[in-house]
Parts: sequence; C-alpha cells; structure tokens
Amino acid sequence: MTHSTAPAGVHGLPTAMAARVAAGELPGLVTLVARGDDVRVDPIGTLRFGGAAPMRRDTIFRIGSMTKPVLGVATMMLVEDGRLALDEPIDRLLPELAGQGVLRRLDGPLDDTVPADRPTTVEDLLTFRMGHGMIFEPSFQPPYPVVTAASERQLRIGPPDPRTPHDPDEWMRQFGALPLLHQPGERWQYDSAALVLGILVARAAGQSLPDFFRTRIFEPLGMIETGFSLPAGDLDRLPGYYATDPETGALAEQELSAPGEWAEPPVFPSGAAGLVSTVDDYLALARLLLHRGVHRSERLLSERSVELITTNHLTPEQIAGGGPVLDGQGWGYCLAVNTAPDEVSPVPGRYGWDGGYGTSWFNDPHRGLIAIALTQTVAFLFDGGLTEFRRLA
Repeated sequence: MTHSTAPAGVHGLPTAMAARVAAGELPGLVTLVARGDDVRVDPIGTLRFGGAAPMRRDTIFRIGSMTKPVLGVATMMLVEDGRLALDEPIDRLLPELAGQGVLRRLDGPLDDTVPADRPTTVEDLLTFRMGHGMIFEPSFQPPYPVVTAASERQLRIGPPDPRTPHDPDEWMRQFGALPLLHQPGERWQYDSAALVLGILVARAAGQSLPDFFRTRIFEPLGMIETGFSLPAGDLDRLPGYYATDPETGALAEQELSAPGEWAEPPVFPSGAAGLVSTVDDYLALARLLLHRGVHRSERLLSERSVELITTNHLTPEQIAGGGPVLDGQGWGYCLAVNTAPDEVSPVPGRYGWDGGYGTSWFNDPHRGLIAIALTQTVAFLFDGGLTEFRRLA
C-alpha cells in the first residue's frame, strides 16, 4: 500500500511539530488527525522540560475552554428533553439574575444602570450574548468598577486559575449582585455566559454538572478519562503547565493548576474550563458532532441540535466586536464557526475551539476531517505553532 493518496500535510505535520519541540518551544504535545476510520495520532516529546516521561496517546490534558463545546452539547440535550427552551428567560432557574440592570457606561459606577430591554434567554448564553463578559478595549479587563467588583468577589471570569472559592449557588448570588455590561443579545462577550450556563444546566438537569456530563455524554461516548478531577493514581499523567514569564520572556512551569489541584472534585465545576481529557476521548465528542448527533448507530442528539450548535448566529457587527478571542470567526453554541474561506479550509463551516492551557480542536465537515492538538504550553496558541498545526492538518 502506498501513501500517495494521503493529503500532503499529513506527513509534514508530525515533522513540523517535532521541530518545534526540538527547538524548545514546548516540551511535548499529542496531535490527532482523523478522516473516517483513518486516525493518525502522534505523541511527541515529554510531559515536562528536562523530564524523562514521554507524551503518550493516553496522556491527560487540562483542556480549558474546550470544555465549552461539551457544555453546548449538554444544553441541547436538555432542550430536547424539554427541560429548557432556547427562547426562555434564564431567571426561571436562575432567580438570582432577575432584574439585573445594565450599566449606562462601561466605566461607570455599579449603580448607574438602566433596565434591561428584555430578559436574557438560554440562547443568549449559548451564543455568548448575555450582556456580560471580558473586556478587551481599551485594555484587557481595565480597572473599571464592574471589573474590580467581579475580581474582589473572586468570580474568576476569564482565566480559570486560581479557582473561585464559591460553590455554584454562592457564585450565582455574587454574580447576580453585579450589573450587566450590555443589553442582552447586543454583543458577543467571552466567558461569563459559559460559567452561568454551567449552573443553569445543572439546575435544569436536577443534578450536578459533573454527574450530568458523565451520565449523558461521557459514558455514552466512552469518554472514560474525561472529568472535572482525577483519581490519585492518574495525577502523574498530567503534563507540566507552562506559560511565558513576562519578565524574562522564557517559558516557566506554572504553580497554578498543579496536579494536586485535580485530586479533588472542584467546589465550582466550571462549564467554561473545568475538564481534563485525552485525545481519544475528545475525538469521540468531535465525531458525535461530525456525524450529526449519532454515535456508533445510536442517536444522542438530533440533527437539528447539531446544526444549531455548529452554525454561526452572530451578525457581522458582533463578529467585528468580538476582539482578539473571537478573531473574526463566527459563533455557534459554545464554539467558533468559520464564516469565510481561509488558508485552512477553502469552504466556510469549519468549527471548533481552543483551550487556554494550549489545546485546540476543529472539525472540517466539508472534508470530513477532525484535528486535535493537545499541549500544556500557552505560547503554542500564539507563537505560530497552532497556526502551523491547523494549516498542515
């Protein structure tokens, strides 16, 4: 059998990624490219700089915001169950948010608000248009009163570490005491909506978010390594987490999110960024969406739900206002959707999302392609590594 039928990039991908590891850009990574039953997985490098333990196909990664697409799937399962409706106000199950005002000015005092034009809906959360989230202009999370108040309340909007000390009910009580930044439905903003939606899903399901994810998604898909915490015996399978030291410009292993933090179930199971997973587990979720809701001949999600998850819902103005996180992409339900041809896909419609610890996934339905890259080096997302991975995949 010859390999001439393989796309040109398939053989170049592991070589290019190995070159980045050899250059010291990251200690290691695991890549996966799949089309149909043809799955290529390449574990490259080691779990830590200077360590002997190699990256393996079953290495467990903090997947950060790649948790969000799982949350989108979970939400649509509850919509199909009749426990949630896309157009219903969220304050039916989140009464703490009833009557939240909207700031007259982003930098204004917390009590200078106007009433919301309409209630926030479940779909507003899914599309990240609830009226609250991170601010990127004129700087990242500027010291406006509303930003400072969220920080003082330890709501942890944005980076998942250090973790919030609050359980979901207390978190919601604290969040509900703050005003919205924009009118519901007006703008796309990152992160807050997923934190709120995780609590909404748990309340709608009548069980904790970890239990609902496990029984409705992880067990049916065989995602046995995915969860909000790890058994003690698996903690050494978690790689070191590296970020660039702003002082020196060198990569430094982070004390945050150390393996011990994953030994206990979290007080606040974050639907925004709380999961660990493996490349094969995430492949199962990616295939569920690529196969339009079917897992091995069993339907877990309707075609219509998958279509809603993987279709852009934003206006061009909302995309333009999405800042560096959205980066010109559209947004479905809890994941990004490509709305124009680019160097990765000649046809629009590619969808997926990245995680802030250095992970990435996309499906290209036009090509029937799934691509996943898992690292624990934040710089991979910004230093050209991720761009090269996508292009070669």
